[in-house]
Amino acid sequence: MHHEIVDGRGELYAAGSVMRHFLNLSDAGSDAVAAMLADAIDRKAARATWPKGRADADRPLADHVLAMVFEKNSTRTRASFDMAMRQLGGSAMILDAGTTQLGRGETIADTARVLSRYVDAIMIRTDDHAKLEELAAHASVPVINGLTDLSHPCQIVADLMTLVESGKALPGLELAWLGDGNNVLASLIEAAGLFGFNVRAGCPQGYEPHPAFVETARSRGARIDFVRDAHEAAAGADVLVTDTWVSMGQDHAHNKLAAMAPFRVDERLMGAAKADALFLHCLPAHRGEEVVDAVIDGPQSRVWDEAENRVHAQKSVLLWALEKL
Repeated sequence: MHHEIVDGRGELYAAGSVMRHFLNLSDAGSDAVAAMLADAIDRKAARATWPKGRADADRPLADHVLAMVFEKNSTRTRASFDMAMRQLGGSAMILDAGTTQLGRGETIADTARVLSRYVDAIMIRTDDHAKLEELAAHASVPVINGLTDLSHPCQIVADLMTLVESGKALPGLELAWLGDGNNVLASLIEAAGLFGFNVRAGCPQGYEPHPAFVETARSRGARIDFVRDAHEAAAGADVLVTDTWVSMGQDHAHNKLAAMAPFRVDERLMGAAKADALFLHCLPAHRGEEVVDAVIDGPQSRVWDEAENRVHAQKSVLLWALEKL
């Protein structure tokens, strides 16, 4: 019989072990994320010639169901988690805020309690990170961050996988970020602290990520620098990374776009990086804004591998959360 135990802080434990929520990369830690990367690369290779919908030979999540809760629109997160569960031998259900009680005021805590009775894990894509934390605090199954305004850890597992696949060693890597100091940059900075690489972020004044991520990464020995010049950020970098400048639901787009314009990734900026530098972008791309066609479609771009790797990386995140890895 499955028993729930609540500790003094109100956190739920199952069968005597700490619940493996994946709200940020540090919830797993460097050893576990490294294990995820190795597992994802192995599983991807093992099924390279298969139809996309065939389950992995070991079907490690047979009979398991993932609830996917969407309060923000999604293409890659929705499709990749759905395919991840199919390939692991399980299944997924989609709950959109607009078509469920979430959109009519049911509390996050009550949603967590109910979904925990129906499914084996919950992935949520939302705005306020506090909603994710509340869901995890009241769920008796693992909760996975599919994106919040604060961080995007699943994307970064896919990004790290793409870099490793491309022959880049993570320790000592020089990563340049161009543009908005958003949730993706926050999780990249967190990863820098876990894996010993450095981040030089070219961000306009006032658009830096949450300082807690920066402080923690620096305390772990990573060099995290913020510069106001795009070429200074890109000079000598092993990888250039950017993202859309205006995310879903953001206001003041006109002023923000003006501030971001000097950080557009074009051929000249790629030329400032190392000759074998790679380009990453989590997509969707606003071509001509944060990146030009010649870069995103060029030989140094790995964005399509990066997008595919969302499936493989999230399979390993799911396996870790469900204590199968």
